[in-house]
Amino acid sequence: MENKHEKYQRLIAACRAFDPLPTAVAHPCDESSLRGALEAAEEKLIAPVLVGPEQRIRAVAADCDLDISGFAIVDTPHSEASAEAAVRLAREGKVEALMKGSLHTDELMAAVVKRETGLRTGRRISHCFVMDVPALHQPLIISDAAVNIFPTLQDKVHIIQNAIDLAHALGNGAPKVAILSAMETVNPTVPTTVEAGALCKMADRGQITGGILDGPLALDNAIDLTAAKIKKIASPVAGQADVLIVPDLEAGNMLAKSLTFMAGADAAGIVLGARVPIILTSRADSLIARLASCAVAGLVARARREQPRKVVA
Repeated sequence: MENKHEKYQRLIAACRAFDPLPTAVAHPCDESSLRGALEAAEEKLIAPVLVGPEQRIRAVAADCDLDISGFAIVDTPHSEASAEAAVRLAREGKVEALMKGSLHTDELMAAVVKRETGLRTGRRISHCFVMDVPALHQPLIISDAAVNIFPTLQDKVHIIQNAIDLAHALGNGAPKVAILSAMETVNPTVPTTVEAGALCKMADRGQITGGILDGPLALDNAIDLTAAKIKKIASPVAGQADVLIVPDLEAGNMLAKSLTFMAGADAAGIVLGARVPIILTSRADSLIARLASCAVAGLVARARREQPRKVVA
């Protein structure tokens, strides 16, 4: 039987071939976030810079018997300042990734998207889950399930391109991208099917590059070849999608959590479209998912070093 986490272990092994990724950990002021950063450092995936109130960080480390003696600490007064200081380290080129600590995601992202002092690029910022689903042979990318609530057609162009670039960084040079809806035919009364058709035509015209797109596709015929054959869908994507683009955040969030809690999947999370990858983890994440999130960020950062113009548009 295949090791349940074999897909994540491949990503972690690939990342270990390179130096640990310099990473600003924003406000690691509870056991979960501090331990997560230290575990990733122990696995040589990241080289963390701890950004937050120094006394609180040291108190958490002492209470939880965590050794932080080898790590730099940037002292800040509160969580908002922690987010701003972490972003500043990235702007100055002192780190190549951000990692969310115990502050709210909104606080961190508010600092990231500030026009003058943040980490904006020409791309829309979006979130990707890299799912390790036991029933599937390859990692499954789902986007966007955490940042863009009701993305527009133009937003989805960026969401798709970010996901394709992520797939490239993970070693998939021609990812199959399914644009999801509730059905697999264009229906004018269902706007997401019309958007899916438009996005696929945009890919045909070179407005989205690097992937093979099809849509609209329902979830079953996007990931199951038998379902696609029953519906008589002739497509290089149907039944074998590597990337699922969801209609909106609610659909994506429910899909990812359904896979996690009902199908035994793990979810590594990363935010793309900024100057550096941003590692988002949850207190509910398993250790392997946390490590995989760091490994994904490392592979993305390496791809950006090799092809900076392509990734930062």
